[in-house]
Amino acid sequence: MSKFNRMKARARSPIVAEATPSGVTHEGGAGYAHDAKSELFLLAVANVVGEDTFYEKASDRDRRFSGLVKAVAVADPDWTARFLGWLRTGANMRSASLVGALDAAHALLGAGLPGGRQLVSSVLQRADEPGEALAYWTATYGRAVPKPVKRGVADAVSRLYNERSLLKYDTAARGFRFGDVIDLVHPTPAADKPWQGDLFKHAIDRRHGRDEPPAASLRVLAANASLRTAARDDRARLADAGALKQAGMTWEDVLSAAGPAVEKARLWEAAIPRWGTWRCCVTSRASTRRVCPTTSPSGWRRSWPTPTRWPGRGSSRTGSSPRTSRRRRCGGGTRSTPRCGTRWRTCRRCRVARSSSSTRRRRCRRAGSRSGRRCRR
Repeated sequence: MSKFNRMKARARSPIVAEATPSGVTHEGGAGYAHDAKSELFLLAVANVVGEDTFYEKASDRDRRFSGLVKAVAVADPDWTARFLGWLRTGANMRSASLVGALDAAHALLGAGLPGGRQLVSSVLQRADEPGEALAYWTATYGRAVPKPVKRGVADAVSRLYNERSLLKYDTAARGFRFGDVIDLVHPTPAADKPWQGDLFKHAIDRRHGRDEPPAASLRVLAANASLRTAARDDRARLADAGALKQAGMTWEDVLSAAGPAVEKARLWEAAIPRWGTWRCCVTSRASTRRVCPTTSPSGWRRSWPTPTRWPGRGSSRTGSSPRTSRRRRCGGGTRSTPRCGTRWRTCRRCRVARSSSSTRRRRCRRAGSRSGRRCRR
């Protein structure tokens, strides 16, 4: 006789909550309190920092998140470091992981515990995030940046800054530009990037308005400047896919620099081969389907294509096929499933699930259901 594989078998969840409710929810239902780690996990994986939710204001939510991170960081620094690293790379929650790491570093510094440098460095995974981290720190804790935070940001700068990221993210719209970050944290060029010292110097010159040409080791920056100069006389030069690749120009740069002088179809076909997987998939242009490259599995992992926004087969604008739309209108049910103790049945033709206890019963509009049942609507 089976002892474990039974109808009422339940998997044990790592989310820990109390056995009996100690409060009420916003709607007046039973409220079960969680321990600090469980509450932090549930909040972090759905926390878009600085945004109001239906039940909670942005300021209250951010304050609760910061308090939980600080409490858990002091109680268990190792778990916090692993969790925030996963939150950025595995869960792909950019702002929540960045804010959590800086708040945790502040708490560790106040408690006299090490680990702040590694925390900060682990969540900075894109070249614009060192500036984002410094902007959050100075806005929250003041202009004095402690050594662990500086060194963590400096480690990320050495890992992330390159010529293409400078062209893409170092714009006048940022409060902390690449030159500001370098001036503040003093990063050391990576040993395997001999050109990075010249890049740091050029970023500082660029920030302070010094019209200095890039060093010979910065070939992408030199090609970018050369292409922009040539495009002033002949905008058609921007339709050369090879030149765009060498110059590190994104499709936003291409469309902005070309203006109305060049046919848009030529510009798209020149820019599309350098797109990532996700942008190729969500774009409905016919030229995209013709020239978009096939990417490797690592490219798919980097692009993070989410199923909720994946375009459907039937319509590139609505993202759903006619069959999917019909199911969505009918309620999306596909099989008989018990829900909350109530017996539910599903019509196999129109895919509508209705409770058998409902008093509104009429024949299914799609007569001749293969199951022989009547749809209870």
